[in-house]
Amino acid sequence: MVTGANGHLGNTLVRTLVARGERVRAGVRDPGDRSAFAGLDCELVYTELQDKQALLQALHGVEVLYQVAAVFRHWARDPQAEIVLPNVEGTRNVLEAAAEAGVKRVVYVSSVAAVGHNGQRLGEEHWNDEPDNAYYRSKILAEQVAWEVSRRLGLDLVVVLPSAMVGPNAQRLTDTMSFLEAVAERQVPLDPGFHFNFVDVRDVAEGLIQAAARGRAGERYILANEHSSPLQALIEAANVVEPGYRLPPPAPRWLLLALAWLQERWAQLTGRPAKLLASQVRLFHGVRQEYSIAKARAELGYRPRPPAEALREAFEFLHQRPS
Repeated sequence: MVTGANGHLGNTLVRTLVARGERVRAGVRDPGDRSAFAGLDCELVYTELQDKQALLQALHGVEVLYQVAAVFRHWARDPQAEIVLPNVEGTRNVLEAAAEAGVKRVVYVSSVAAVGHNGQRLGEEHWNDEPDNAYYRSKILAEQVAWEVSRRLGLDLVVVLPSAMVGPNAQRLTDTMSFLEAVAERQVPLDPGFHFNFVDVRDVAEGLIQAAARGRAGERYILANEHSSPLQALIEAANVVEPGYRLPPPAPRWLLLALAWLQERWAQLTGRPAKLLASQVRLFHGVRQEYSIAKARAELGYRPRPPAEALREAFEFLHQRPS
């Protein structure tokens, strides 16, 4: 079973599993909407991470649970209520339900947000201790809850830690894919000095499948690329699809913080998500996101596409996507 099966990673994972001949139960909030599953031989079931009874019913007879569903956004009017608590309590509910339903293995999708980044090459032993951003805080706390439930209930748990996922099968654009779309549409007037670690969503889906088959219970696996990419790399990939975009001028940190302050105030007034947050500036400006993927390579056979290839194919997807 895959939760969050109509999301970017969840839908890609369902497609990959179905293509391998697996019997797949796709967990969604609206089983009547099959638009994301056209042509796929899978069973749609109602899942809501805050509805424990529904989770128990959906997990009946399931051997492997891929816990993918999560709130993925950086801004909310009430981030504690809208981002942190849903991710933390949703994790607790679904893993307790999995243990009660007798699920044999859980592959839990955390994030490199729970590892952190400081310009050094970090591994699975690292934990982020600077949760200034609400989404980052939610992923740290949610993974800690996952490990607590696993120990308490004897659940066979493997955790994967993807970086920023790009690529096809995005029915709705994530924050990451929306950033790429802004680049593709020439809507990034300044270079913010961010160095994101991009990975193709299909490689992450394959990593999850290998984690279920080969991962060691009680272990974490980083599913990222070894090197991060500045805005220049995104523009080069976008220009392969549609040439003519030049790197905009760099923005100093003080200007980014000022712009973020204005964006956040406007967002509170209008309810429209801020495109830039002060916490993002503090997290990302001038800091490379570098990770060791040696453990995933050795134990899962993980072989991600290079960032340039992943980005180019993501821009091709956006270019072909209906507007």
